[in-house]
Amino acid sequence: MPPATKPHDEGEHSFIEKARRAQIVDCAIETIASVGCARASLAQIAERAGISKGVISYHFAGKAELIEQVVVAVYTAAGSFMAPRVEVEPTVAGMLRAYIESNLRFMRSHRTHMLALIDIWANFRPRDGGSSPLAALHQTGLTHLEGLLAYGQEQGAFRRFDARVMALVIRKAIDEVAFQIATQDDFDLDAYAAELVALFDRATRRDD
Repeated sequence: MPPATKPHDEGEHSFIEKARRAQIVDCAIETIASVGCARASLAQIAERAGISKGVISYHFAGKAELIEQVVVAVYTAAGSFMAPRVEVEPTVAGMLRAYIESNLRFMRSHRTHMLALIDIWANFRPRDGGSSPLAALHQTGLTHLEGLLAYGQEQGAFRRFDARVMALVIRKAIDEVAFQIATQDDFDLDAYAAELVALFDRATRRDD
């Protein structure tokens, strides 16, 4: 009988393997949010998951790969939360409003995810000096937002402006919320969201 191949060497995983990987990633998020990326060991993550460290090693090539999958999981969850709320809007202005509001709502309802992501952003170094999955996913999201803004200009709903610059400003305003949620227990996210929506509505609106 040939030796078993580890799941991280395969392109596809069984349902049980996917469920186990998801459990490990969830526990990694909780551990990183609690003790930080640098101090979060595979042993601590395994203990939180109620499994042996060897089980993690069976599913992931190492801590670096696991952290990369944490990043992918957070961004995927955010995208799944936001997309249907944005796509249902009949106008591009409504889509931009929904983009901002749903992103902030995700941050509020996934505070642990945000804490983990902040720490990974500050402390994680990619394997073999490669590009960071966090940076790559962030740039992809930025490109999508830029496309939404450019589409609004093409439709005549938005005024003329540099879509890349506007996308950067919007993302910076949204990303700041993660730090506020992490450090300010009394942060009024609803008020911030309302102000942000009004601000960028004025900033993008075409005045005839």
